[in-house]
Amino acid sequence: MTMDDTLATTRALADSNRLRVVAVLMEHEELCVCQITALLGLATATVSRHMAILHDARLLQSRKAGRWVFYRLSDAVSPALRQWLKDSLSHSEGVETDRVTVKRILSCDPRTLCTCFKPRQRPGYPVMEIPSDEGVERKEDR
Repeated sequence: MTMDDTLATTRALADSNRLRVVAVLMEHEELCVCQITALLGLATATVSRHMAILHDARLLQSRKAGRWVFYRLSDAVSPALRQWLKDSLSHSEGVETDRVTVKRILSCDPRTLCTCFKPRQRPGYPVMEIPSDEGVERKEDR
């Protein structure tokens, strides 16, 4: 890894939303951009920009299936980086919240997920209507 690669990686991980995406993808093999958008609760264009930064830093790989774009962690992410992220984020309250949210998102039919958005009070900011977390096991329930 060159110094430029290291700088690109650290810059990409220096944003909390991008770090959340990486953390979720460490636990799930692959997610659709609609699922990631629902998790982050950001505008689609903003999520696309975050994904491009992670992709350009070689942290993510993408594949296209028709109109769907799926992301997963890149094989270029070293085991040492994966372990450091896992250790660093293991007690993060935000990561635990995202785990619960992703379980709820994954319970939605992916074909209708992209149509579940409705405007927030501020126009232009989508919000995902996610089913309740009833029946989703939480850390404190274990």
